[in-house]
Amino acid sequence: MADTSDFRNGLIIKFKNDLYSIVEFQHVKPGKGGAFVRSTLKNLRTGRVLENTFRAGEKIDTVRVERRKYQYLFSEGDSLVCMDNETYEQINIPRDLFSDGVKFLKESEEVEILFNGSDIISVDIPIFINLKVVETEPGFKGDTATGALKPAKLETGAQINVPLFINEGDLLKVDTRTGEYSERVKS
Repeated sequence: MADTSDFRNGLIIKFKNDLYSIVEFQHVKPGKGGAFVRSTLKNLRTGRVLENTFRAGEKIDTVRVERRKYQYLFSEGDSLVCMDNETYEQINIPRDLFSDGVKFLKESEEVEILFNGSDIISVDIPIFINLKVVETEPGFKGDTATGALKPAKLETGAQINVPLFINEGDLLKVDTRTGEYSERVKS
């Protein structure tokens, strides 16, 4: 059992019968009244963020979680099969534990899985993934000034909007959080 003096960014706590990660916190000592801790908490299951105020010294339940690196192998129905990089053990993970960026995940990409004992809490995919454009309209030299975009299909089957100068076969860096084109990668 810990208290609010043990708060730090990234600490996992049990709050309202669910697991939350502390995104940020601030100890406040007003001129009148008791001290308190203002915090921003992120639900590890739903991703919902909430603000909460704790009294200074209030007891909290901390949860010890383990992060392990896995390799994404393939999709199988409503789950994705991943392999432990150390033991080579394969596990099926429900698709809903992955973020929306799962459509950019290609085979053999490394993911980080958060465990509470043997329960999977969440799966973190890389923020940026390099993907090849397999289908788009041809680009023209000099089409960079307008900032116009066109649709492009990537090797994973996902579609994003890209600048007009992008051609088929180009390697792109894609932001998996927003699903947006970041930059062209030199191969």
